Amino acid sequence: MSENNSIAALRKIYQLKSLHEKDVNEDPVKQFESWWQEAINSQAEEPNAMTLATCSASGKPSARIVLLKGISENGFVFFTNYKSRKAHEIKENSFVALVFFWKELERQIRIEGKVKKISGKESDEYFSVRPRESQLGAWSSPQSTVIESADFLQENMKKYNGLFHSKEVPRPDFWGGYMVEPNLIEFWQGKPGRLHDRLQYSLEKNGAWKLQRLAP
Repeated sequence: MSENNSIAALRKIYQLKSLHEKDVNEDPVKQFESWWQEAINSQAEEPNAMTLATCSASGKPSARIVLLKGISENGFVFFTNYKSRKAHEIKENSFVALVFFWKELERQIRIEGKVKKISGKESDEYFSVRPRESQLGAWSSPQSTVIESADFLQENMKKYNGLFHSKEVPRPDFWGGYMVEPNLIEFWQGKPGRLHDRLQYSLEKNGAWKLQRLAP
């Protein structure tokens, strides 16, 4: 019981900034880019780390941390193994959610939308600039499947390192990128007394974004 009490007593006072409707961009992606730059300038640790939540056809959710690798007016890009659990769930249910938390700025961003694969050309371009070890890792890991031991991965690394010795490592056809096309983006700024600022953009049928304030 004492341990639970100590957990319940954990508390941080958020007080760095406020978030007002008059100060935000009418386009939530541009607003994200503005906050993104502030996160970079603040030297936030791994600002591109984001929680990706997916859901199976039966309604069972799962979540994990992935890395944001691209931002455009159309959405947010990440890369993964197309045979992974997340990829199987995306195939069954294309609705996903993303969450960023930048504790250095006392900020959170929630994104909801539909996800789709990006082109093979775009995936090739990103794969070509990855470190060689990461390229080999993409070939070596049958992501989300049960393996006997860590030695299996090391043996696979040796195998593919030999296979592609003195050659460029090509992108596996089972590995590539996805883009999350948002229909809802919420910006959260911590405030004292838990009276946090929450501004939500929701995409309307005419393609315009509607901005609303939510109670914390």
